Amino acid sequence: MAGNLTRDEARERARILTVSSYEVELDLTGSDQTFGSTTVIRFGCSEPGADTFVDLTAPSVRSVELNGRALDPAEVFDGERIRLSGLAADNELRVVADAAYMRTGEGLHRFVDPVDGKTYLYTQFETADAHRMYTCFDQPDLKATFELTVIAPADFEVVSNSAPDVEREPVAGSQAVRWHFPPTKRMSTYITALIAGPYHVVRDEHDGIPLGVFCRASLAEHLDADAIIEVTKQGFDFYHGLFGLRYPFGKYDQLFVPEFNAGAMENAGAVTFLEDYVFRSRVTDARYERRAETILHEMAHMWFGDLVTMRWWDDLWLNESFATFASVYCQAEATKWKDAWTTFANVEKAWALRQDQLPSTHPIAADIPDMQAVEVNFDGITYAKGASVLKQLVAYVGVDAFFAGVREYFKEHAWGNTELADLLRQLERASGRDLSGWSREWLETAGVNTMRPEFEVDADGNFTSFAVLQEAAPDYPTLRSHRLAIGLYDRTDEGVVRRERIELDVTGARTEVPQLVGKAQPDLVLINDDDLTFTKIRLDERSLRTVVESIGEIRESLPRALAFSAAWDMTRDAEMAARDYVGLVISGIGGVSDVMVAQTLLRQAVSALHNYADPAWRETGFKLLADRLRDLLTSAEPGSDLQLAYAHGFADAAISGEHLSLLQGLLDGALTVEGLEIDTDLRWTLLRRLVVHGVAGEAEIDAELESDPTATGQRSAAGCRAALPTPEAKALAWERIAAAEMANAEFRATLLGFTEPAHRELLRPYVEKYYTLLGTAWEKWTGEFAQTFAEFAYPGYLIEEETLRRTDAYIEAEKPAPALRRLLVEGRSGVERALRAQARDAEAAKG
Repeated sequence: MAGNLTRDEARERARILTVSSYEVELDLTGSDQTFGSTTVIRFGCSEPGADTFVDLTAPSVRSVELNGRALDPAEVFDGERIRLSGLAADNELRVVADAAYMRTGEGLHRFVDPVDGKTYLYTQFETADAHRMYTCFDQPDLKATFELTVIAPADFEVVSNSAPDVEREPVAGSQAVRWHFPPTKRMSTYITALIAGPYHVVRDEHDGIPLGVFCRASLAEHLDADAIIEVTKQGFDFYHGLFGLRYPFGKYDQLFVPEFNAGAMENAGAVTFLEDYVFRSRVTDARYERRAETILHEMAHMWFGDLVTMRWWDDLWLNESFATFASVYCQAEATKWKDAWTTFANVEKAWALRQDQLPSTHPIAADIPDMQAVEVNFDGITYAKGASVLKQLVAYVGVDAFFAGVREYFKEHAWGNTELADLLRQLERASGRDLSGWSREWLETAGVNTMRPEFEVDADGNFTSFAVLQEAAPDYPTLRSHRLAIGLYDRTDEGVVRRERIELDVTGARTEVPQLVGKAQPDLVLINDDDLTFTKIRLDERSLRTVVESIGEIRESLPRALAFSAAWDMTRDAEMAARDYVGLVISGIGGVSDVMVAQTLLRQAVSALHNYADPAWRETGFKLLADRLRDLLTSAEPGSDLQLAYAHGFADAAISGEHLSLLQGLLDGALTVEGLEIDTDLRWTLLRRLVVHGVAGEAEIDAELESDPTATGQRSAAGCRAALPTPEAKALAWERIAAAEMANAEFRATLLGFTEPAHRELLRPYVEKYYTLLGTAWEKWTGEFAQTFAEFAYPGYLIEEETLRRTDAYIEAEKPAPALRRLLVEGRSGVERALRAQARDAEAAKG
């Protein structure tokens, strides 16, 4: 990975430097490879005479001038840094460079729309890629004002952090115009932004805040700006009341951009989103719910992350965990998605639990020595476990005290940088609680606890004793203090309903629960009812039987989701056979009305079959699941979200000739299902499954691409071609992957198609090719490409001991960088877990 600023280097720069301002001028009217970048930085130095460096990644530097003194670029610029010597107390640095447009989703990304040939640009600077566009001290605690001037084609919309001057100045002798953006407030480099191109825009205003929603012109017909703006307005109203401080950045633009690497990015006042959130085909309400959560997540960052920013990336979780918690809280309280915490339990917490059980797990407050380490730390712990722990903290200190502390935190540190202790201090003042022990337990240790009920009953079926047992993994033995609830659920004529709920503190290995002594044993004992804490839970024998037989009858969505989650955890931990989990989904899915939960369960069932089921039973399991989904598809309410979810689930599960024929019939129109529209994106889904199993080929892919020659169509076609089940197709896909010359979105799609789990035997020749290329890729490619390749191309599809041995041998021989080693260890852990689960499933087959 190019460019690896260390924490020690950043601390030293921050110790001696104070940055006042950036003036940046960009010329976007030149070639399609580079653009002109001129930067003037004004900064102070507390130790005159000291040396330092400034960050810039660019093909060429034309001139460097420090305090009126010309420096020779050949001597001071190494391709990533400019050395600065003999600093004064007050300094002015001027750098003129030719910077490069990127196709990796980092820096200033350039995209040409295949539909109309129009060019679109946008920036992505987190964690440290601002220096790909302009010269800067690229670390979060050297904040400064940012003034931008852009020379752009006349038909471009240009967006940055501040609102532009109303008047555009024509550039003499050209068709270009000059845009000027007045200086911002002090902000970190990674949240500065530029978005430029002939974007379609819808404007509105709310509570004095100008709003803009942008997308490519060729997507304008699909942009549901009203729905986006509605959630935006709900978010502003809620956060203004919650945070006690108005939105601080003036205008608020939301831009849906092509080939984006993440879900979204919290650039101050100019948030960028993955344009897949502009739905060109019908999607279920689950997708709208996830989009709303993303909108509210990025909006929360305007306060937590942008206004008040972590000092260094050790506290990345302060940004991401808070934004995740706040967005779900807002969604449940202020939007139509009142069951947002159910989605959180199914999606975010499942992600967190998986991450926290990997060998690479780490405390929420992580140790981040350099930029490579933070690149792989945008993970389920930083986002989802942190948010779960914040939910636990709110239960611990009380919601009013929690947000009272947050409001004081914002007031004290506005426009500054903070560390974890700054937030905890305000929360302690507001709540009156000492949080040092809580911080040690929850933020400074790794690993997840497991809770089990232990009880005895008398002849009448009443509890004579009840305790909660807490366990921890041997490598991470911390037993934490948990505030949780226990729910007692009974089978009734109205379904499985909660009879009683008690809330208590659980500490240590065993916590007695005398409140339950004398109570009748229910059909389901649900520890961590209402999902108050971050833990895995186990079900007693009777409760598990209730879940297997009657999970669809649990009336409320959150306990139903928690029961499913417990079964999924038990499957991943080889305590429940994969075939039993698949059977649970098959029997219970028809009773699940929450489409988000239904889609999550179907993904997990397919994953269980690919990874955790005995290979000898895998085909049988897929047939059982596909049979059930076929029946649900044809009997579902026509046009409903669940019908669409069943259609996608059926496509994922179809492997038999009978089921593939049904997919073929839906694709070519020979078969129809009332209410199910086979639109563009669903067509690609159906075709992909047919391609994987050799029922369709190049001709069908070409025909589909001719009907859908968009960027999404091109990406889908690339994935399909890589998923063709032939040695020739795999060889061609590998050649393109190894060249790394595709744009980021196509690169990822090709990798996913190439590593199709149904093609295990076709992929064996590429294990050694992977390890041969890995070191070069990590050293030479950009961070995004290197990490994507290391993770996605890892041979985890070969679930066998040899995969473990080969990984160990590579790590031993090559001594890879810590961040790369982490990705390899995570891949290895997945194979190890799958081997245990497959053995458990094979054991179940013997009865």
